[in-house]
Amino acid sequence: MSTLPRSVLVVGAGGREHALVRALQASPARPRVLAAPGNAGIAEDAPCIPVAADNVRGLVELARRESIEFVVVGPEVPLSLGLVDALLDAEIPAYGPKADGARLEASKIYTKEILQKYGIPTADAASFASADEAIAYLRSRPAPIVVKADGLAAGKGVVVATHHDDAEAAVRTLLAIPARPDSAEEPSRILIEDCLVGEETSLLVVVSGRDYVILPTSQDHKRVGDHDTGPNTGGMGTYSPAEVVTPALWDRIDREIVRPSVDAIASEGIDFRGTLFIGIMLTADGPQVLEYNTRFGDPETQVVLPRIESDVLELLWTAAQGNLADYTLKVRREHAVCVVIAARGYPDAYPKGDALVLPANLPDTVSLYHAGTARDSNGQLVTAGGRVLGVAALGPTLRAAVDQAYAVCDQIECRSKYFRRDIGARQLQRHQP
Repeated sequence: MSTLPRSVLVVGAGGREHALVRALQASPARPRVLAAPGNAGIAEDAPCIPVAADNVRGLVELARRESIEFVVVGPEVPLSLGLVDALLDAEIPAYGPKADGARLEASKIYTKEILQKYGIPTADAASFASADEAIAYLRSRPAPIVVKADGLAAGKGVVVATHHDDAEAAVRTLLAIPARPDSAEEPSRILIEDCLVGEETSLLVVVSGRDYVILPTSQDHKRVGDHDTGPNTGGMGTYSPAEVVTPALWDRIDREIVRPSVDAIASEGIDFRGTLFIGIMLTADGPQVLEYNTRFGDPETQVVLPRIESDVLELLWTAAQGNLADYTLKVRREHAVCVVIAARGYPDAYPKGDALVLPANLPDTVSLYHAGTARDSNGQLVTAGGRVLGVAALGPTLRAAVDQAYAVCDQIECRSKYFRRDIGARQLQRHQP
């Protein structure tokens, strides 16, 4: 194995990137870690350089200027813009797929075509650029039904419609979104899927060509409200491990979904070196793929990385170098939970600039991951996004982790503070007599 890099740049500005910064800093190699652009919380842990995540040229120049030996790309947008391609052209090693691999997230229709081509279990679906054709198809399918924007939508381009009227409204709304921000001429497209019923789980898979390592399971809570009510969001909280994925089910998911997915991507001529996020619905007919993402999930990363005992820097570097074949992952036994503190009104209109006061002392088992925070002109910590903080806790049981996380959530002061009160409740109920 090659020597680990001494300087690392993490690209992004959210809670996922904050978790990555801390995990990389914990490496025994003690690398110098920087972030671009980062946020107010990341700035307390690592130098932050104000270069936007979608500024491909600026990030390459930054990596050169700072003698960066390894770049870890967090968000999906720079991946789809070809940041990794540009870094590799500049002979700067990077973790994350090139643009051809990032297309698996940038186009839901492309992913569906791959799933169908290689016989990987997934819901029946059809794609449309015409609202009239889409609505005619909708009326031929039973509700509930799922309408998805084809392109990137920050985790919010999916509508699960319980009635056909809602589905038709979603068709018109999502088709009105430009296919690409830089192209008003390219027609938008949507994907309409049959609605899969069951429990959802998230798998983060570190992939290097045809080799891969599956990270600990987690279960996200997408809806904004308690008891899975309200619109979809980028994620309101998560926990790990997801015990609904039993050892037998893990083996089945690996055999029927993960291995076929990795092989399918490679068979398409894509040298994928990065994280393949597989959203899976555990239906009565078996596990089926909901989506691929091509980066670490948020907030899944905030519970998965703290449970990894192995050196995270070594893991990502090994994958980027194409040497993952003989890698063995070590995982801690503790349970982890992350509760997202959001601004009230998210995922729709929400305030920014509200003062945020954090507890002076935190238990050793609790971490705060900043997502949408900034400093105002007086240095006061304020809200700067829909999802503001992730309150993550480790514990010997899920109950212990949940109790610690919520105790800290209640101590955080913010006028617009909002969070779900039921993160992990489904798993906790399984343990009740």
